[in-house]
Amino acid sequence: MFQDMLENVFLGNRVLDYLICLGVFLGCFIVIQIIRLVVIKRLKKWAEKTTTTIDDLVIRIIQKIIVPIAYMGVLYVSVNTLTLDSMAEKAVNIIATAFLTVFSARLAIILTTEGFAMYLAKKGKTASLERSLKGITGILKIIIWGLAVTFFLDNLGFKISAVIAGLGIGGVAVALAAQAVLGDLFSYFAIVFDRPFEIGDFIIIGDYLGVIEHIGIKTTRIRSLGGEQLIFSNTDLTNSRVRNYKRMQKRRVVFKLGVTYQTPLAKLKAIPGMIEKIIKNVKDTVFDRAHFSTYGDFNLVIEVVYYVLSSDYNKYMDTQQQINFAIKEEFEKEKIEFAYPTQTLYMDKAA
Repeated sequence: MFQDMLENVFLGNRVLDYLICLGVFLGCFIVIQIIRLVVIKRLKKWAEKTTTTIDDLVIRIIQKIIVPIAYMGVLYVSVNTLTLDSMAEKAVNIIATAFLTVFSARLAIILTTEGFAMYLAKKGKTASLERSLKGITGILKIIIWGLAVTFFLDNLGFKISAVIAGLGIGGVAVALAAQAVLGDLFSYFAIVFDRPFEIGDFIIIGDYLGVIEHIGIKTTRIRSLGGEQLIFSNTDLTNSRVRNYKRMQKRRVVFKLGVTYQTPLAKLKAIPGMIEKIIKNVKDTVFDRAHFSTYGDFNLVIEVVYYVLSSDYNKYMDTQQQINFAIKEEFEKEKIEFAYPTQTLYMDKAA
């Protein structure tokens, strides 16, 4: 009687066929569970002891992508042991294709996200770069899901090639119309990956200068010293010569001062050494040179060059002020007079 029950047919399959299907599914399911609970657990413990992040990524892919696909594969194989009608077989294939498409897209997104995370760690994690990469990953996610949907519809039998061809012709027209926008978008990628400047950097572009406040997909915003906000397209910035003072490691300072022609030669010779001593006594400076450089219209010109070991403009001005005070004090002590524009009028008595 039991043998007769196994030979009963429901929906084109014997009871024995359903039991075989269930047995295959349960057997494979148990194997996957053992692998997940034993092997992957040990791999996770091993990965925690290493410093590299590659093994963590591999385990994450196994848990979130490979294991679900394995479950789906077991279900697909076990169901295909049965005799299915054309409609049921088509439904199973559609479900399997949809599942595979979704998890393939998720795998691509995980690899992309992790790739950017590694890039971020290598370049140095900053808030501005992190925000920029989030914007890029958002765009890439849209592209990946768009390709996934296209692949899925193509496998369902839709004539995607004709649609893509139509979109391609329309895309050319849109690209021509949005050429400036696309140029700014590619310039945004160049700014993010090449990093000529970041949020918080003080830059000069032509006659404009200020601090970077925001780097967007289309525009970059700069807060000028006057307080107003300057908005540049990204293409303008990548096509311009940008002077980034935030990246300055030290500032070269050149200044000149003039003394009167009545200054004695001995004191004139002592001035370069006097200025060198003053600068060397100022913190965070490196003296380069000081010379009596030229004869001016009304003064003897002393040219001085030194370095401030900071990119901060206020630090530079404080240092220059301290040096100016010290030079003034030393000149007064030595009775050396600064020159200022004068004219000497000679009268001819014979006239």
